Amino acid sequence: MNETYPFQLIPLPYNYGAMEPYIDKETMMLHHDKHFKNYVDGLNLAISPYPKYYSWSLEKLLKSLIFLPNEIKENVRNYGGGVYNHTLYFEGLKNVGSKNNMPVGKLADKINEQYINFNNFYNIFKKKALEVFGSGYVWLVLDKNNNLDVIGTSNQDTVLDLNLCPIILIDVWEHAYYLKYHNKRDEYIDNYRNIINWDKAEERFLNCLNREST
Repeated sequence: MNETYPFQLIPLPYNYGAMEPYIDKETMMLHHDKHFKNYVDGLNLAISPYPKYYSWSLEKLLKSLIFLPNEIKENVRNYGGGVYNHTLYFEGLKNVGSKNNMPVGKLADKINEQYINFNNFYNIFKKKALEVFGSGYVWLVLDKNNNLDVIGTSNQDTVLDLNLCPIILIDVWEHAYYLKYHNKRDEYIDNYRNIINWDKAEERFLNCLNREST
């Protein structure tokens, strides 16, 4: 993500109701237009008094938290992480109109190689998503050895400082699902598998491989 200050709210690449019936239109509107926007606004507010960082990309800011002034470090972690994570989440959704939504290409081969089959992988992914206490995300990532891993993060932490390359992530903050699913996070996770954009995931996976090999 090479955008720099002032950061902009990225429009959804589909209409608000595109993920029905798995994610309802009202949730999508609130999640994107209110919650996501709040993170963009908060990040801009944190950076605005520091012209030194106007030219820094979002990824550079998040990878360099240790070097930022103490006055803005936590706000950049929280608000910047919120912008980064939400961008990946919304870009990673696609309603293909079928419950037989499966990985494609080299990523599919890698999932089968490491996890035997997709269902076994998704059971692990779901278990990890149910284990997140409170708010956070669960990710499928590629590590420095080009192995896949499923990890959870809290709040708006990212995987950038762990030297992991993101492929897919599910948002398990309550605002991502509560209007439709209430306290039934498990149902939300089950239905998320129907709207994973596996073309985008394959694109990210190949980019991760290229990054690791350079």
